[in-house]
Amino acid sequence: MPEPTRILIADDHALVRRGVRLILDNEPDLTVVAEAADGAEAVELTRSVRPDLAILDIAMPRLTGLQAARQMSRAQPELRILMLTMYDNEQYFFEALRVGAAGYVLKSVADRDLIDACRAAMRDEPFLYPGTETTLIRDYLRRGVTPGEVARPITDREEEVLKLVAEGNSSKQIAELLFLSVKTVERHRSNILQKLGLRDRLELTRYAIRAGLIEP
Repeated sequence: MPEPTRILIADDHALVRRGVRLILDNEPDLTVVAEAADGAEAVELTRSVRPDLAILDIAMPRLTGLQAARQMSRAQPELRILMLTMYDNEQYFFEALRVGAAGYVLKSVADRDLIDACRAAMRDEPFLYPGTETTLIRDYLRRGVTPGEVARPITDREEEVLKLVAEGNSSKQIAELLFLSVKTVERHRSNILQKLGLRDRLELTRYAIRAGLIEP
């Protein structure tokens, strides 16, 4: 028999990780080899464990699942990624496609869909939760562009800085987390405020909540 698919789970709730692990470890062709409590830890574990498949929550501390997915895809292009989320939200869905996720699974039906999504991802087939076909068609007709081509006002790095600012980190703490100089962090912060037309940390935090970078 072929080796089972090696899976990394990332979610900041231990109970969710435990539940997902129970679902997957009952299948002979799937095995969980690592767990992460936030997006940054998931990126680090991916480099050391080299899983075949990563299952990422969207809303996590330090790095969101979407931010982590971008970094993980760059570091390990052959890695398959699934987003597991409570958000039935078009914005997150299209962003997941943009960062290269193979599927988007809702936590509310994970016991029904997650195993099929894992196997589809390993066959290089997309897995979309029921109803997303309608969402894709409606979005295409409304905007006249393919999914994922929505203009993003800030860069990936600026988004990482924005999230950490909104979580209450100082420029020094952000510099240490992202391996940047304090001066570079402050320049990013200034650019973010200018691009988004915002004035201070409070407005940045409100924007980050609306964009799904942090939970309210």
